[in-house]
Amino acid sequence: MVRTFPEIAAEDGRTFQLLVGEAWRPAADGATMEALSPINDEFIGRVASATVEDANAVVQSAAQAWPAWNGRTFTERAELLHVVGALMRQHLDLLVDLLVVEIAKPRDEAIASVERTACLMDYFAEEGRRFYGEIIFGDSFPGYSRNKVCQVYRDPQGVILAISPFNYPLNLSGSKIAPALITGNSVVFKPATQGAIAALHMAELFRRAGLPPGVLNVVTGRSSVIGDALVAHPEVDMIAFTGSTEVGQHIAATAGMIPLMMELGGKDAAIVLADAELGLTAKEIVKGAFSFAGQRCTAVKRVLVVPEVADALVERLVSLSEAYRVGDPRDPSVKMGPVASAAAADLVQELIDDALARGAQLRCGNQRNGRYLEPTILDGVTEDMRVAWEEPFGPVLPIIRVGGVSEALAVANRSSYGLQSCVFTQDLDQAFWLGRQLDVGTVNINGADSRGPDHFPFVGRKDSGLETQGVHYSISAMTKTKAITFNLRPPVAGAGA
Repeated sequence: MVRTFPEIAAEDGRTFQLLVGEAWRPAADGATMEALSPINDEFIGRVASATVEDANAVVQSAAQAWPAWNGRTFTERAELLHVVGALMRQHLDLLVDLLVVEIAKPRDEAIASVERTACLMDYFAEEGRRFYGEIIFGDSFPGYSRNKVCQVYRDPQGVILAISPFNYPLNLSGSKIAPALITGNSVVFKPATQGAIAALHMAELFRRAGLPPGVLNVVTGRSSVIGDALVAHPEVDMIAFTGSTEVGQHIAATAGMIPLMMELGGKDAAIVLADAELGLTAKEIVKGAFSFAGQRCTAVKRVLVVPEVADALVERLVSLSEAYRVGDPRDPSVKMGPVASAAAADLVQELIDDALARGAQLRCGNQRNGRYLEPTILDGVTEDMRVAWEEPFGPVLPIIRVGGVSEALAVANRSSYGLQSCVFTQDLDQAFWLGRQLDVGTVNINGADSRGPDHFPFVGRKDSGLETQGVHYSISAMTKTKAITFNLRPPVAGAGA
């Protein structure tokens, strides 16, 4: 059993509660959900399973708290975020242990995730200090004079509903909560059930840092019970969501006319051209495909390679993938742990089986022990196979051999997703041309797809998301513009003489 904070749990120390206003408390009806480790089904604890009554309570708490929080200065809010970052570093071992046990994240990746989230707090704090409006003079537009002056303010949205996924319960929560708080909003935070215990501990650090009651509220529970009650609540002013495209589309249809910031699914392509440096290319692709068992929206999910280097690239990919050690992520020698659930493993297996039945060649992998899957590479994948288009969210990498650059571009852009792509070539003209033509939010040149650095813009097109994230961009998205126009009158001659 890992250590936990006593404040967030009931008397048994393993039943984790909701944060409503100033207090941690159980769900209204006392219901809970079990949290089991994907490593070995070990019991970790229970999290509260909120009711609609609880959902209403957290939103009302946030709505009451945000005006006073908005009354604080940017400097005061920034200082609090710095304290949260320091507390995360102070409790790094506890948070890392939770990530390893609760979501089977390898220890080195868990350490990086905690450190990255602590850095986010500091970066949002400092960017927030510099975030302010502007003054616009009328005479910069034809036909107007400088007697017309506009002051542009950035006001908080109000109550922001932040919904995070299981795979990055700290980073993808902090990247929503921090920009909301620095700009004067209050937050209703709903973490995914898997990963919720780590997320609840991060919320407690905000409370320990001195965040006023009600500014951050946390609710856990089944989306089928409380999801629509939160999303459609009339006092929710904005939703920041990371998760599947299917759920994102439902939220968009349910929420009505409020701002949405969504990070959804992806089918990121790695395009490999004839002059690519194959050693670097193979290492980046394998890292991009199989880090955290491929359970990342920005994982490399297909390779589009031209004939001149296809055979050589595949051999390198297979060699590197076969060296990946799969097992208990608590073992520092293990590179890849299990996927999150049996259902997730079943989907990966379905995609592999469908491809093999349609003529794909298995180059490595396709070995399964429950939720533990070996890194799998499928060669000769064609467009009639499900794995060419569906997001597996697991460790399978399809190789699609294309005739040339034009075909690679066409196949990449036919996806309904538009998150990221990567291009491997030593021809910068070709790289920039492809970068402009690919219909995705980010193109990585000679490197695997990635959500960071966190101050870079991060955006999905098509079914991959809405709005732009990244430190400055998220701060902007979580505010709304107000313009106050002054119509100045020149002094009347002789007045006041």
